Amino acid sequence: MSLPVAIIDKLAFGGNGVCRIDGKVCFVPFSCPGDELSLRITADKKSYCTASIAGVITPSPSRTVPECSIFGVCGGCSWQHISYPVQLQQKRQILAETLWRGARVPADLIDDVVPASNQYGYRNRLQFKVSVRNGKLRIGFYRQGSHQVEDAVCGCSVAAPVINQVLGCCRDVLRSYPDAQSVSQLSIDAGDSGVVVVIRQSGVVTSKNRKYFIDRSGDFGPCTGLFLKTDNHSDCEKLWGSARISYRMNRATPGQMPLELAYPPGGFAQVHQLQNISMLSVIRQLGAFTSVENILDLYCGNGNFSLPLAAEVASVLGIEGNADSILAAENNRELNNVANAGFICDDVTSGVLRIADEGMKFDTVLLDPPRSGAGEAISGIVRLQPNKIIYVSCDPSTLARDCGLLTGCGYTVVKTVPIDMFPQTYHLESVTLLLRS
Repeated sequence: MSLPVAIIDKLAFGGNGVCRIDGKVCFVPFSCPGDELSLRITADKKSYCTASIAGVITPSPSRTVPECSIFGVCGGCSWQHISYPVQLQQKRQILAETLWRGARVPADLIDDVVPASNQYGYRNRLQFKVSVRNGKLRIGFYRQGSHQVEDAVCGCSVAAPVINQVLGCCRDVLRSYPDAQSVSQLSIDAGDSGVVVVIRQSGVVTSKNRKYFIDRSGDFGPCTGLFLKTDNHSDCEKLWGSARISYRMNRATPGQMPLELAYPPGGFAQVHQLQNISMLSVIRQLGAFTSVENILDLYCGNGNFSLPLAAEVASVLGIEGNADSILAAENNRELNNVANAGFICDDVTSGVLRIADEGMKFDTVLLDPPRSGAGEAISGIVRLQPNKIIYVSCDPSTLARDCGLLTGCGYTVVKTVPIDMFPQTYHLESVTLLLRS
């Protein structure tokens, strides 16, 4: 039986190439727009099918050689085989199609993607999976479609070089660790102030375990702090070194010293610091803030946007449900002497409703929700009646859903700026400005 042949038209959110076989949409992993391929059907559903590449008949001119030796096996990057300009073009197209389907946002309101200056070696935060099988230590990432760890022996090509350096040191230390089979994850954060490692371990941590890591403190290379986290405790236990992880965010006025923002080991921060700065710049451009504005920053984290923007407006209030992040935001406010910012630890949905009940008013609502979107918080945001809403999103589908809800409540999408926070993957950040009609 002959295999079907198709040409890949475009890429879909999720990373797969898209073509048609007998009129049915087909998704093909690790394909590239312009590829002519023979395909092997792997699943045939009512409205679509999936296929693997049986052979490349004519490769797309947009194909390129992946830098990573385990690309295609590791479940991380999915687009290393695609040239970077095409990655950017496809990300814009995915966002445009999603916003049109979900909220009828015209494509001409979507800017070109803000490119990353470094397409490899950019990640300053990474979580590595750890397993020991048949006495062999593996540290890397889950394989495609499984929970088996693919060993990243040479490190990760999108990680900052210092992370790979520390990873190699951790690998040497864990090889001799008597309780290595209980370690499930390594989190490595590289900031301006140092590199912090959090080891996640199941079961009871004994004093002998702690002593082992303390005695080996000189073997972790440029690591500046080591922490231990167990499955039954939410807090990280410091074994040695410093807990400080910090990065810098630019002020609006050129020549001013940047703010230094810290977050706790195991806490949340953006993974691509240069593009985090780009995102703040886009927020400033879209917001066009004035000195008399009051801003509400929802899902504010450690003050990543709240504190740099505070000097440009009358006041900023941040709401965040994670207590550790709010503590970091308060510490960052004091460290940077920001007097006109305040923070509330509360579930965002209930927090917004509460301040609406109190009659508080804001000119602008800035929100940076998780992948699931703003959801139930939308009704509270609308009750506040801000003139501007600036929506930072990491998921086109939930952004489209929420923009649809907001347009139904009297807001209009004015502009969306995509930002490539995750080169070599299909993931995409964007900043959308909505104005009250």
